[in-house]
Amino acid sequence: MKRVMLIVAYEGTAYQGWQVQPGRVTVESVLNEALSALLGEKITVIGASRTDSGVHSLGNVAVFDTGARMPADKISYALNQRLPADIVVQRSCQVAGDFHPRKCKSTKTYEYRILNRRFPMPTLRRDTYFYYRPLDVEKMRRGARYLVGEHDFKSFCSIHSQAKSTVRNVYDCQVLCDCGAVPDGRLVTIRITGNGFLYNMVRIIAGTLIQVGIGELAPEDMDRILAERNREAAGPTAPALGLTMMGIAFEEDPALPGMGFQDGMIVAAAHEKNL
Repeated sequence: MKRVMLIVAYEGTAYQGWQVQPGRVTVESVLNEALSALLGEKITVIGASRTDSGVHSLGNVAVFDTGARMPADKISYALNQRLPADIVVQRSCQVAGDFHPRKCKSTKTYEYRILNRRFPMPTLRRDTYFYYRPLDVEKMRRGARYLVGEHDFKSFCSIHSQAKSTVRNVYDCQVLCDCGAVPDGRLVTIRITGNGFLYNMVRIIAGTLIQVGIGELAPEDMDRILAERNREAAGPTAPALGLTMMGIAFEEDPALPGMGFQDGMIVAAAHEKNL
């Protein structure tokens, strides 16, 4: 028996999130079905991040145990032949038998993309939130700085969260602007890195920073919202389609699952050159 790790990229439009749900198509259920058929045994993957319905990923991490003789590094090639085009395993490898992606200290990076122009662009409709009112990016940047550090993010957490603690550490929060991405408009990207995120936290942060960008909130209001520890103090939850999990790095053994984070950040770094 060996434990295999997968780095999984997917477009989340067609799925009801990552986690298996009765009667619904999810990324996890599709992986379980394809792996079970490929390896000839019942497979149940364990994912590092349970992304919501409609959310995308460039490097989610999943592990599973198998007695199959197929080499771990070859599973990705064979599995991709059985998966739909909107789910692609970027890499597979064998890891320690006790490695659990949700029980290790990790760093996650998310991006929320906003198309800021008068009309939508059809080619961006699946992974970018369209917002027609002009955004003051500099004010959004100033507001984002208040989020960096260890804070109680209860104001930026869904009331349906079951988290025991709402304290999280945000290592970096940037607002990037690419004025050349689209004609007569721009692509605004909120990139946030931390040790973990609460239910809907990044989408609520995005919705609140949008309010800062249109002048309904001042940048310094972000500090007040944090202090209030009240969901009603923050802005709306931005739509899921603009959110992409870029990747994950694991602190305990960065040479292993951290590959998923590096894969995602290769894409992010290439994108950043034009920002």
